[in-house]
Amino acid sequence: MKLILYAVPFFFVLIAVELLVDRWRAMPTYRLADTINSLSTGVLSTTTGLLTKGVGLVTYGVALNYLAVFELPENSVWVWMFAFVFYDFCYYWHHRLGHERNVLWAAHSVHHQSEDYNLSTALRQTSTGFLFGWIFYLPMAVLGVPLLVFVTVATLNLLYQFWVHTRHIPKLGWFEWFFVSPSNHRAHHAQNALYMDRNYGGVFIFWDRLFGTFQEEDNAEPVIFGVTTPLASWNPLWANWQFYGQLLADARHTEHWRDKLRIWFMPTGWRPEDVAAKYPLHKPDLSQFEKFEVALPFRQQLYIALQFVAYVALGSYLLNLGETLPPQALIVGWGYMGLGLFVLGAGLENRPWALKLEWLRLVLNLPLGWLAPWVGLWPASALGWAGLFSYSVLSVIGLYLCRGRFTQLAGC
Repeated sequence: MKLILYAVPFFFVLIAVELLVDRWRAMPTYRLADTINSLSTGVLSTTTGLLTKGVGLVTYGVALNYLAVFELPENSVWVWMFAFVFYDFCYYWHHRLGHERNVLWAAHSVHHQSEDYNLSTALRQTSTGFLFGWIFYLPMAVLGVPLLVFVTVATLNLLYQFWVHTRHIPKLGWFEWFFVSPSNHRAHHAQNALYMDRNYGGVFIFWDRLFGTFQEEDNAEPVIFGVTTPLASWNPLWANWQFYGQLLADARHTEHWRDKLRIWFMPTGWRPEDVAAKYPLHKPDLSQFEKFEVALPFRQQLYIALQFVAYVALGSYLLNLGETLPPQALIVGWGYMGLGLFVLGAGLENRPWALKLEWLRLVLNLPLGWLAPWVGLWPASALGWAGLFSYSVLSVIGLYLCRGRFTQLAGC
């Protein structure tokens, strides 16, 4: 977790560099709303991870204590090298089944919903992967990979995947045969039929070549990013719920009890026959594909962007102190984070109730200031109250300045 914390500043520096390259090459790969949505899901995911990381760590530790057939030394270079490669092998199957089974796709689909492709897309992560993801890495515990080694190689694997989320790096020759690259990962994020469900490796692409899931990026078939059932939303909570909601609706509508259960574990896209006939899903025509967009005045975009910066700061605070904060503090922090990101998403979508919800969010700063020290989120101090009061006042001023814009577009 600390490696991720140390890497965050570099992530934002590289995103800034990519924005400059966008401008230099006249090749825009960023849209403000999409970028905030991607980063919001990432902030929500890391905050959720503070509450749920124990699921994977505890199950791995239990398996290591009771199921390990070897006791591999933590100080061996060969153990670290083996663990790094074997983790990617486990990740390949986790990732592949995440595309091939409904309940796993419900979690993983968050990462693929963006219709843009840039370094912010790498930070677009699910908040529900902890439910089943731990299962795929138990073989490492059975083989005796120490917990510290497991956690470290898992983090390194995740960090490696950041740089491949860019459109500015072309094919890399021989490198493409062995490692995941921006080119073959662009193909992975496509919704074109040619590229669908290909290139699952995290660091090594030879797993895909070995198991028949490799597809080279074809210049004759430009990649169209996104998912075949578009999210059509800038809300990170809905992004995490979208496919679960569809599965629940189908399970509720089908008349067959067997289908109510098996829909979760069937291949991705499978639906009960009676539900598919009565509630058909219409896939968009890629030949007429248009990205989801909502027109926003500049002042409203600026206000939301500045509010999001405040939530990035809160997320960094929680990530930095997460190991020392009590559970009730993490729950309050997560709740405030989830509410705020939901409200900002509503603002990006110009929902009719967005302005009223934003006023409510600001009013809730008062009980937050009282509750936070009580649960241990931060210590009670005059400085804390002054900071929260200053933030609230500046937010009210900013909201007042763009209130007419909200009212004009949202009909408040």
